Amino acid sequence: MYAIIDIETTGGKFNEEGITEIAIYKFNGHEIVDQFISLVNPEKAIQPFVVNLTGINNKMLINAPKFFEVAKRIVEITEDCIFVAHNTSFDYRILSTEFRRLGFDYKRETLCTVELSKKLIPDMPSYSLGKLVRALGIPVTDRHRASGDALATVKLFKLLLNKDTNKTIITEALKTKPKHQLEPKLLDILDTLPNKTGVYYIHNKAGDIIYIGKSKNIKNRLNQHFTGTTAKSKKIQLNVSNVTFEITGSELVALLKESEEIKRIKPIYNRALRKRLFTTGLYHETDQNGYIKLSIDKADGRRRSITTFTNRQNARAFVEKVVDDFNLCQKLTGLYNSKTSCFRYELDSCLGACVNEETPETYNARVNTFLKKYSYKNKNMVILDRGRDVDERSAILIENGEFKGLAFINLNYQITKIEILKTLITPMENNKDSQHIIQSYLRRTPKLKIITL
Repeated sequence: MYAIIDIETTGGKFNEEGITEIAIYKFNGHEIVDQFISLVNPEKAIQPFVVNLTGINNKMLINAPKFFEVAKRIVEITEDCIFVAHNTSFDYRILSTEFRRLGFDYKRETLCTVELSKKLIPDMPSYSLGKLVRALGIPVTDRHRASGDALATVKLFKLLLNKDTNKTIITEALKTKPKHQLEPKLLDILDTLPNKTGVYYIHNKAGDIIYIGKSKNIKNRLNQHFTGTTAKSKKIQLNVSNVTFEITGSELVALLKESEEIKRIKPIYNRALRKRLFTTGLYHETDQNGYIKLSIDKADGRRRSITTFTNRQNARAFVEKVVDDFNLCQKLTGLYNSKTSCFRYELDSCLGACVNEETPETYNARVNTFLKKYSYKNKNMVILDRGRDVDERSAILIENGEFKGLAFINLNYQITKIEILKTLITPMENNKDSQHIIQSYLRRTPKLKIITL
């Protein structure tokens, strides 16, 4: 759990500043679960340049509560939380100083979104909160007011969690949890999980990830792990101490994240790299008569396939559908072995490419329409799918036919430049698995929105 905080002060000499406004959003890594926002009477004058910056003046604070009146609420909402702020050294110092004046030793684990941003989003022109969130397409209102800046920091932190592909932030957070939270019962863990699409991470007592999975319903899938009788399920039940998750909204994003992170993190209860066996590929070549022929064959990394399949049966079923949808020839797609015409020609369904009655040009035009739809070779495009919230979409970037990574885009912010999108993208590896996942999802989800760049 995180307490994301922003504080406005009177300005003045070091360690003599007084708090004029404080905003705290309690954030569980996915959504805000509690919040506290209040003006504070600092019992001293505000510096004129601060008034101009924040719009908060001395008159506004006359009837505001003094710090000792809000101190208990601050302690309660930040208890068992990691203190997160943009430039934590400032906000944490100010708050600790105020508590010290009350004779209370305020201590929390801290995270700084400035330092995290420099690590996870390098080479940005500025890491000031305003310039950084604008560059990343994060909507911000009430700039230089505690609530507006803290809410912008929540959105930035959510992006940083997504960028943290090694899950360092979450793992370290789990290690700092109180002892009683490291050993919950399985039912208690299930109570914290959503019935949503995403990726889940099973942790042991040390916070290390021991299993990664994806599901359209995370809670139901974990219930299967916790009630299963297989050897793997029993090991998970014995060693699980906590489960974290990442809601993706999109099944495609969940599939890509699961595949990538299993390969990188190598959890002990996932099979080595958990490589999917995409044994079958669909290929094309031009025959001696100039017709484009399709063929189903064993997947071969040396040949560029149109798409791949887990087995030959799935490949054949797909090609049969393609023949119907694009009015192709059974013989030239490998479905009908004949030295003469195909079966569809006998039924007057094939236009005669199998017996050279239809010209290669007209036949190949339909084949190329199929290839353009199902192959992203040399394509530059963005695949848009569901996001984590109603005002968000996921974006999968393909450049020159290679998968580059993914991002979540807020619909309230219009992204007009590819450079901004690339900044938001979490880079991911382009490999056979990711190619198969994307191609298979495109086949199964024909109504996806695709933007050609």
